[in-house]
Amino acid sequence: MPRLTAAQLQQFNAEGYLVVEDVLDPATDLQPVMDEYSAILDGIVDGLVAEGVLTHRYENLPFLERLTEVCQDSKRLFSSHFDISLPQSGVKYDTPMHVGPAVFRLLTNQRLLDTIESVVGPEVYSNPVQHIRTKLPKRAIHTGGKYNGLVEKIDWHQDNGVVLPEADEATILTVWLPLTDATLENGCMQVIPRSHQVGIVDHCPGDQGVRIPSSIIAVDESRPLPMRAGSILLMTQRTVHSSLDNVTNDQVRMSFDLRYQPTGQPTGRPAFPGFVARSTARPEQELRDPDQWARLWLDTREALARAEDPLFNRWDGKAPACA
Repeated sequence: MPRLTAAQLQQFNAEGYLVVEDVLDPATDLQPVMDEYSAILDGIVDGLVAEGVLTHRYENLPFLERLTEVCQDSKRLFSSHFDISLPQSGVKYDTPMHVGPAVFRLLTNQRLLDTIESVVGPEVYSNPVQHIRTKLPKRAIHTGGKYNGLVEKIDWHQDNGVVLPEADEATILTVWLPLTDATLENGCMQVIPRSHQVGIVDHCPGDQGVRIPSSIIAVDESRPLPMRAGSILLMTQRTVHSSLDNVTNDQVRMSFDLRYQPTGQPTGRPAFPGFVARSTARPEQELRDPDQWARLWLDTREALARAEDPLFNRWDGKAPACA
């Protein structure tokens, strides 16, 4: 079982991050997710052909190559169709998202939860701040000038900085999980070791989301982290990190951002639904039904479509670092 050793825990606590190799099997754990997303792309292509936007289905290409060509040809992006969460504003009754059974099985993978339990303890809650990112080659990105963090580079930030202050004292573990090999060329993650020791750093809102200005962090100490599919990156909620650009012409870096914490602590995003992923004390509370997980999100989408946008962001841009 992939539980962390004492040495691994020591490194995680000291450095603020830890790469754990081969937690998941690409064939048995990750491929079902890729197959599920491939089926979504089938439906997207059917719709584009019916609209007359596409004349070519690219059906003989592997999933990620096909996605690249479809995005480039249609000059559209479909990140929300794959994402496992909702946007922070403008949610409608039909806002696209994906809450399929293969994704749920990955969220509750027992080997993955064994590793997570080493950090957060035996009562494990799946925090609802979660995304899938399909970082495309630049030739396939057509945003109309509007930034899309699900397909483009993510700037320096702390995960603590993108949730509400209610979660500042919670123990929220970030699990970054590549579905494809993440390389220096296609945009792997990079971290600043020991940056979690300084507390919460000012973030500045802007056209590309909230970010930490590079002038107030030790960017020269950053460390890129190429990783194989099946490995995971663990980070504390205050570890400063970002991603590199995808400078390839033909690769897609596909990854999950997942977060877990001890059950009962605030998630920092109360408008979104989490669930008990593992419980030693009360195993009957564990959510084991993927349809029930999907229903949590569908009900949330309906509720948000009826209401005003809830508060998601703590930053107003008035910090000296934002001047």
